Amino acid sequence: MAQGTVQVTHTGTSRWRRRTGEYASLAAALEAAGDGDVLTVASGTYRENLVVERAVTLRGPEGSPGSVRIAPVDGVPLTVRASATVADLHVEGQDSAAPALLVEEGAPEFADLRIVTRSAAGIEVRGGARPTVRRCTVDNPGGIGIVVLDGGGGVFEECEVVSAGQAGVAVRGGAHPRLERCRVHHASGSGLSVTGEHSGLEAIGCEVYEVKGTGVQVTGRATAHLTDCDVHRTTSDGVTLDTDAVLTLADCRIHDIPENAIDLRSRSVLTLTRSTVRRFGRNGLSVWDPGTRVDANQCEIHDSTGDYPAVWVSDGAAAVLESCRVHDVPDALFVLDRGSRVDVVDSDLSQVRNTAVSVSDGATAQLDDCRIREAATGAWFRDHGSGGTLAGCTVDAVQTGVIVTKGADPTIERCTVTSPTEAGFYVSAEGRGGFHGCRVTGSEGYGFHIIDGCRTTLKKCRTERCSRGGYEFAEDGPVVEECTSDESGGVRPAGQTAAPAPAVQTATQTVGLLSALPGQRATEPSVEAPATTRTPTDVLGELDTLVGLDSVKREVRALTDMIEVGRRRQEAGLKAASVRRHLVFTGSPGTGKTTVARLYGEILASLGVLENGHLVEVSRVDLVGEHIGSTAIRTQEAFQRAHGGVLFIDEAYALSPEDSGRDFGREAIDTLVKLMEDQRDSVVVIVAGYTAEMERFLSVNPGVASRFSRTITFSDYMPEELLRIVEQQADEHEYRLGEGASEALLKHFTALPKGPAFGNGRTARQTFESMVERHAGRVAQLAEPTKDDLTLLYEADLPELP
Repeated sequence: MAQGTVQVTHTGTSRWRRRTGEYASLAAALEAAGDGDVLTVASGTYRENLVVERAVTLRGPEGSPGSVRIAPVDGVPLTVRASATVADLHVEGQDSAAPALLVEEGAPEFADLRIVTRSAAGIEVRGGARPTVRRCTVDNPGGIGIVVLDGGGGVFEECEVVSAGQAGVAVRGGAHPRLERCRVHHASGSGLSVTGEHSGLEAIGCEVYEVKGTGVQVTGRATAHLTDCDVHRTTSDGVTLDTDAVLTLADCRIHDIPENAIDLRSRSVLTLTRSTVRRFGRNGLSVWDPGTRVDANQCEIHDSTGDYPAVWVSDGAAAVLESCRVHDVPDALFVLDRGSRVDVVDSDLSQVRNTAVSVSDGATAQLDDCRIREAATGAWFRDHGSGGTLAGCTVDAVQTGVIVTKGADPTIERCTVTSPTEAGFYVSAEGRGGFHGCRVTGSEGYGFHIIDGCRTTLKKCRTERCSRGGYEFAEDGPVVEECTSDESGGVRPAGQTAAPAPAVQTATQTVGLLSALPGQRATEPSVEAPATTRTPTDVLGELDTLVGLDSVKREVRALTDMIEVGRRRQEAGLKAASVRRHLVFTGSPGTGKTTVARLYGEILASLGVLENGHLVEVSRVDLVGEHIGSTAIRTQEAFQRAHGGVLFIDEAYALSPEDSGRDFGREAIDTLVKLMEDQRDSVVVIVAGYTAEMERFLSVNPGVASRFSRTITFSDYMPEELLRIVEQQADEHEYRLGEGASEALLKHFTALPKGPAFGNGRTARQTFESMVERHAGRVAQLAEPTKDDLTLLYEADLPELP
C-alpha cells in the first residue's frame, strides 16, 4: 500500500510505449518500467517489499531527502538484482532474519540512502553483486551494519554505520569489498570483521570508534589492507588477527584502546608501516604462537595507560622493528619462550619506566644500532637459553645498562652505556655472555659489576669516570682480555691514601687471576654484633606467656627439642638427623607471627645454631626492585642484613601474584631459593601470610616448598583469648576492668566481623586503646576524679561495632 504515487519516466523509443505514467504502488511501477526508466517516488510511507530486477533508477523527489519510507511489516524491504540506481530513500526493516537492503546481482549504484532498521543486516551484498554505495548511513541496533558474503564485493564511499547490534561491517565467504572514507561506530561486535579463506577487505581513510568489542578483527585465513585509517575507543582490543590472518596497516592510527592495541595469534602476519599506536591499556603489540609475525617499519608506539610491555612477543612468535620509536611506556619490549625472536634495527626506546628490552625463557633478541635512553634497565637477559646480540647500541640515562642473569648468554658488541646510576653492565646468578668492545662512561656505581663467579667474557672493553670503580668482580669470575679503565673512581680500602694513578690501566686476565684487574676489590657483608642471648628455657618461658597459640607453642617446642637433641648427639659423636630450620607461618594478621619469629631466632642463637638470632623483617617492597635488574641485588642485601639471624618475609605471597606472568617478584623467589640453600647454616628464613595465599606461594617454584621444614598455622584468637589480651594491656598500663566490662568485651569480640581485615591480637589492642580514649573523654569532665575514676574501664567505654 502506498501513501503517494510513483511516476515512471520511460526511456524506450517504441511509439507504442507511453512516455510517462503514474502508478499507485511501487510494485506496479516496477512491473511497468523497463531498463533505463526513472521511477520518481512521491513522499510517503510504502509498506511494500520491493524487488528491483531491471536497470532502472529509483529515487525520491528532488529537494525532499528522506521523505520516502520503504517500510514493510516483515521480509526484505528492498532487494536489488540488477545494475539499477537507487537514491534518496529511507529504508526500514523489522525482520530479524532478513536484511533491510539485499543486493544479489549486478553492479547497482546506491546514493544517499538512510537505512534505519532492526534487521539481521542493514545492507547485505552477496554472490556476484558489485554495488557502488555512496553517502549511505546504516542504523541497525538489531544486527550487522553491512555484511558482504559469498564472493560479493563492491565499493562503499563516505558511508557511515551509526550503530550495529553486532559487527559494524562483516566480510566472509570469500567476499572482497572496498571501503573509502567510511565511518563505523557504536557497534556491539567488531567494528570491521573479516573471516574465512579468500575473504578480504580494503579500507582507505576510514574511522572505527566507540565499539563494544574489537575495532578490527581478521581471522580464518582472511586478508585485509587498511590505509590511513583510525581505530580508537573500543572496549576490547583495537585490532586482532587469528588463524593465518594477514593484515597490512599503512599510515594508520590505533589509539585509546583499553586492552591490546594490536593482538596476533596462530600464524597470523601483520605488516605495519608508518603507523602510530598510542594510549593502550595492555600491550601495544601482542604477538603469540609459532609462525605469527609482525614487521613494523617507521612506526611509533607510545603513551601506555597500563602496566604492561609495549611490545610482547611469546610462544615462538617473531617481530621485526625497523626505524621505530617506543617511548613513555612501563616496559618497551618483552620477548619470551623458546623460539620467540625479535629483531630491532635503528630504533629508539626511551622514557621507559622499567625495562626497555627483556629476554626470557629461551627467547632471542637482536638489536642493531639502536638507542635506549631514560629507562630503569636498558636490556635484561633473564635466564638459561635466553640470548641474542646487542650490536652498536647506545644506552643512556638508565639505572643499569645491561643485566644478564641465571644462565642467559647474550653477545654484546660495540655498545656504550652512559651515566647509569647503578652499573653499566651487571651479571649475576650464573649469567654468562660476551662483552666485546663495550664502554661505560660516568657510572654512579660500577662500570662492569659481575658477581657469583659468573663465567663472562670481556674483551677490549673500556670504563671511564665510574664512581665506585670500573670493574667489580667476584672471585673466580670472568675472563678478561685487553680491557682498560681510567680508574678515576676506583674504590680503596678504608683509610688508604690514594697514590697517583696512571691515566690508563690495562688488564689481561685469565680464570682466577683477579689482582691484575684495575679497581678490583673484595666485598665483605656487614655483620651486626652478636646480641646477648638468654637460655632456651628463658625464651620458651616468654613464649608460654603469650595468650593462646597452644599449637604454635607445641610446634616450636618440638622443633627446639629436635635441634637440641641433634646438637647433643653430635657432641656424643653420633649422627644427628638433618633438620631444616626454615619455616612457613600461616594465619590471619595479628596472631603473633612476628613475635614468635623473633623468639624463634633467639632460641636458635641460644642453642648455638645461629650467630646472632636477630630478626630482619621485610616485605615485597624490600625485595622487588623498581626495575627488574635490582631485584636480585635487593634480595641479596636482605640476606646480608639477616646473616646470623632470621629473615622474616611478611605477606610473602605478594611475591607471586595470581597474574604473575609479567611480575618481577618471581626473580626475588628464584633468588631466595638459591640463597636459602647456599646460606642454610647462617640464615633462617620464615615466610608468613594468609593460609590460602601461602599455599599458592609454595606452589610457584618447585624449589620453594622443599626449602621449608614445616608449616605452622596460627589460629584466630577466640573471644576469651582476646579478652585476656585486653586484660594484659590494662594491667600493663595500670587500668582495671569495671563491673560488667569483661562480659561486654566478650560480646563485643563475638560480634566483630571476622573478615580479611580482622586483626586478632591487633584488634584487641586497638579495642583497649579506644576504651582508654573514651575513658579519658569521660573522666576529663569530672572536677575531682577519684583513683577508681582514673583506672576503671566500663562497658560505656567500648567502641561501637563497625
